[in-house]
Amino acid sequence: MVSLLSTARLRSSLRRLAKPLFLPSVALVTGLAGLGALPLTSAGSALALNAYCQVTQAEALAKENLRKAAIAGDGAAQQQYQALVRQHTEALNQCRSRTWPQRQAVWVRLYPCDLQPGILDALFDRVVNLGYNEVYIEVFYGGQVLLPKADNPTVWPSVVQTPGYERRDLYAEALEKGRQRGLRVDAWVFALNFGYSYGLRSDRTEVLALNGRGQTTYTYAKSGASSNPDEVFVDPYNPIAQADYSRMLGAVLRRQPDGILFDYVRYPRGVGPNSVVDSVDDLWIYGQASRDAFFRRAVNQQGQELMRRYISRGHLVDRDIQDVRDLFPNEPEPLWQSRIPSAPLQPGQAPPTPASVRPRLQAELWQLSVAHAVQGVVDFVKFAGEQAQRSGIQPGAVFFPEGNQTVGTGGFDSRLQYWERFPTWMTWHPMAYAVCGNTGCILDGVRRVQSMVPSGTAPTITPALAGIWGQATYNRPALETQMEALRRAAPEITSVSHFAYSWQDPEFDRVRKFCSL
Repeated sequence: MVSLLSTARLRSSLRRLAKPLFLPSVALVTGLAGLGALPLTSAGSALALNAYCQVTQAEALAKENLRKAAIAGDGAAQQQYQALVRQHTEALNQCRSRTWPQRQAVWVRLYPCDLQPGILDALFDRVVNLGYNEVYIEVFYGGQVLLPKADNPTVWPSVVQTPGYERRDLYAEALEKGRQRGLRVDAWVFALNFGYSYGLRSDRTEVLALNGRGQTTYTYAKSGASSNPDEVFVDPYNPIAQADYSRMLGAVLRRQPDGILFDYVRYPRGVGPNSVVDSVDDLWIYGQASRDAFFRRAVNQQGQELMRRYISRGHLVDRDIQDVRDLFPNEPEPLWQSRIPSAPLQPGQAPPTPASVRPRLQAELWQLSVAHAVQGVVDFVKFAGEQAQRSGIQPGAVFFPEGNQTVGTGGFDSRLQYWERFPTWMTWHPMAYAVCGNTGCILDGVRRVQSMVPSGTAPTITPALAGIWGQATYNRPALETQMEALRRAAPEITSVSHFAYSWQDPEFDRVRKFCSL
C-alpha cells in the first residue's frame, strides 16, 4: 500500500502509513516590422557585463544588427554574428560562474511565429543579454502540446496548426538554438491540469476529477467556482489519465531537454468559499478510479463499509456503526490504512456504544479522505518524475509555498498541494510570488520551504520570483531588489528563476504571439 499524507491533524496517524539598469529592447526581427529599440542604459567595454551578467547597450545592438544583416543574406555579417554569439556565450558562462546565482533561469512561452527565420535567434540572444543561462520552455500547457502536427502521438492538439508547418518541430529547434548560446534548456509541462480541450472530449469525461456534488473540474470551472475557467484537472488515480500523460511525456523526453519541470501538481484553486476544503464533498475523490483506490485502503470489511457510507452521505450516523457490526460480526471494529486498532475487549466487557465512537470515527475518516486526495497528487508527480529519470533527465516540481496550508479548524487550502511530500530527488521550485509591497513576504515563502524539507534530505531548491528588471510592478519590488534580498537571506541557494520573459519584453512577446505565419 502507498503511504498517505500527514497534515496538521493527519500527521500522527498518517505517519504510521506504509539592479539591472535596463529593459530589453523590443522586436527588431525580420518579418515583425515597425518596432524600434528601447535604450539600454548599462555601459562598458565590448564584452563588459554588469553586476547581473547583462550585456551593454552597444553589444546588444551590434549583435542584433549583425543578426538582421545575416538574415538578409550578408555572408560576412553571418560570420561576425556567429562569432559575437560565441563571445557572449563565453562571457556569460564566466560571469555566472563567479556571480550569485550560478544558475539563473527564465520562464518562456513560444509561439507559432517563432518559426519565422531568425526569431528564435533574436529571442535567445535577448535571454543571454539579460544574464540568463537557463530557460524553461513551456511545452505542454493550456490543453495543447509543443509537438509538430505530423509527429504528435498525444490526445492534445499541437500548438502550431498552420498548413505547411506540420513537420516543423518548434520545441526541438528551440533546444538547438538555446544550446548554441550555452543555455541549459528545460521543458516546462503542466501536470494534472490537462486543459480545456481535454475537458471537451466526450471520450474522457470519466477521466476528469469529480467531487461529491457531481461536478467534474470542467463543470466546476465553467460555474465560476475556480480561479481559471480554462483549467481542467484529471483524477490522478485514473489509469487513462496516466497513460495519456505518459505518452505525451515520452514524446517530450525523446527530444532530450536538459531537465523537465512539472507545474500544476495540485487540484483547482477555488475562489471565495471554494478556496477552502472543509467537507468531504469538496474533495476530488469521487471519480470511479479514485473511489476504487480509496476503498482499497480499507483493512477489513467493517472499515470499507463505513468508508463507503461516509463519502456517500458526507457524514456518519450512529446507526452506521451498529450496522457494520451486525453485517460483519467476526470483526472487532472498522479498520483502514493508518488506523491503529483499539485494545482488545476484556472478557465480559461490552463494546463501546455507537454514539461514543462515532465522532472519533468520523474525524478519522475525514483525515483519511483528505490524505487520499493528496496522495493521488503525490503519486502522480512521482510517476511522472520516475519516467523522466528513466530517460536520464532531471525532473523538478513547481508549487506554491502556501499550497499545503490548513485553514481554520479542520479546513484545507483547496489546492491540496502538499509539496513537502514530493520526492526529494526532484528539484523543488517554490513560486515565491507573494505580494506585500516589499520582499518580506517573498522571503517568508522561501524560508517556509526551507524549514519544511524532510529531515535527512536535501532537494535542490530553486525559488521562482515574479517581477521585472529595473522597476517595481504589481506591488512587487524590482527583480534586482528581490534578488539582493534573497542572496542575503539564503546565500546557499545557487539557482533562481524569473517569471516570466514576457514580463521583461512585453512588446516583443505581444508581436510574436499575435502575428501570423
